[in-house]
Amino acid sequence: MSSELRLKKLRGSGGFIMATVNDDQQRKGNLGGPDLFLAPIGRLDSEKISKYSCNTCEKEYEGSPKIEFENPNETVAENLVLLEKGQYICTTCGSILAEYRNFSKPDEAASVGVAIPVTSTNVVTSPSAQNVELQNQPKTSSVKTFSSITGLGVYDTEAKRVGVVKEMGIQPDQSSIVLVVTKNDGTDVTIKWDEIRKIGEIVLLGGSLGENNLKCIKCNYTNSQGSKFCESCGNKLK
Repeated sequence: MSSELRLKKLRGSGGFIMATVNDDQQRKGNLGGPDLFLAPIGRLDSEKISKYSCNTCEKEYEGSPKIEFENPNETVAENLVLLEKGQYICTTCGSILAEYRNFSKPDEAASVGVAIPVTSTNVVTSPSAQNVELQNQPKTSSVKTFSSITGLGVYDTEAKRVGVVKEMGIQPDQSSIVLVVTKNDGTDVTIKWDEIRKIGEIVLLGGSLGENNLKCIKCNYTNSQGSKFCESCGNKLK
């Protein structure tokens, strides 16, 4: 790890911080594009933070925000352990500036396997969508789910936190992987796999989260952006 420190602006969903980071931390925060993200870096020492900005207060403050964290050490998938999760919080209004999750692979040489079930639903493999092996399941819902990334924050290309992952699964015809995202306003939208740039400690979209996701009035399925016909029953969408 490089010991050379540089003052950098690190963006979060509810603001940003100015902190001195080393080369390795800078690499983790670089998810593509000109901005650095705080979430992939995780927890920084408060003395490394010189100031922060809160979007809710619309103000900048000297010093560090409040940093709260816990260490669940929870196995969330085969060879994947959630070591720590935390939040950067404005000391004035209590708004969340950024959230993070730190994972560990007990066997670095092995790949991440099947996610640990959280319901009775059969669970399929995690983030590596190209290698997902679908189990034979009765067709009881429009999206079959698996949970290895459930709860991760979803960010657009402007570093704005637009929601959280509700579930990950396949469309009814089993032709493509989708994410169901609960937006900040509480509504659900479906994101196609090819609209996702990167999945790690956060989910980074390849663009903005559009407002044109449509729910079929016939079968109540929430369709992906740009759909003209329901992906579940084929009904024409308005």
